[in-house]
Amino acid sequence: MTQAPRLDLHIHTRASPDSHLSLDMVLRDALVQGLQGVAVTDHNSVAALPAARRLFDSTKGFLFLPGVEVSTVEGHLLVYGVDRAPRPHRPLAETIEEVRAMNGVPVLAHPFRWAHGAGRRAAESASVLGIEAMNGRNSEVPNAKARLVASKRQLAMTGGSDAHEPGSVGRCFTVFDGEATTTEDLLELLRAGKVSADGKDQTLGGRVRISLTNAGKRILRGFSGV
Repeated sequence: MTQAPRLDLHIHTRASPDSHLSLDMVLRDALVQGLQGVAVTDHNSVAALPAARRLFDSTKGFLFLPGVEVSTVEGHLLVYGVDRAPRPHRPLAETIEEVRAMNGVPVLAHPFRWAHGAGRRAAESASVLGIEAMNGRNSEVPNAKARLVASKRQLAMTGGSDAHEPGSVGRCFTVFDGEATTTEDLLELLRAGKVSADGKDQTLGGRVRISLTNAGKRILRGFSGV
């Protein structure tokens, strides 16, 4: 029986202003974790996607899902299957409408995180196809809340590490329930909700470390957001 593909669907590379991950690091760490593929989802940028496609397509059996994490007024939105980034910092509903017009797949990113999460109201009503139910930077409570809302709404549940540094890829991941050998196969399964989220919640110590690291990065960026 063919193993269900496991992909980390939330990874930031150096095309994001707050990430230190090169594409080579992403591939190395994904293979070490036994993943069958990844999505690259940089903040408001698709700059890394052409190089990512070349690298991952040259690795036999490794799957790639192009994506982007868009900053909206309410919070962050993950988008899959697009080759351009929607204009950031607009209302969530307007952004989702554009994503659907592009035939992309909109998924709420870490909706119950205090920073950059869209919140309960959006999680319960936004016209998305899925909710990120396991985020590798979230503690147990926000991840559990996301799973509960996704279950009630019968939406796809995705998982991703939200990796920004080496060694964090694969902490959370998405299991695709079906055979997939191409990007279109992955998108079809995602649109059909034939996915599940798995992985590990972030520990308290890990959250403290991430918060301190984020504060330092924000200072270096001149306090600009992502």
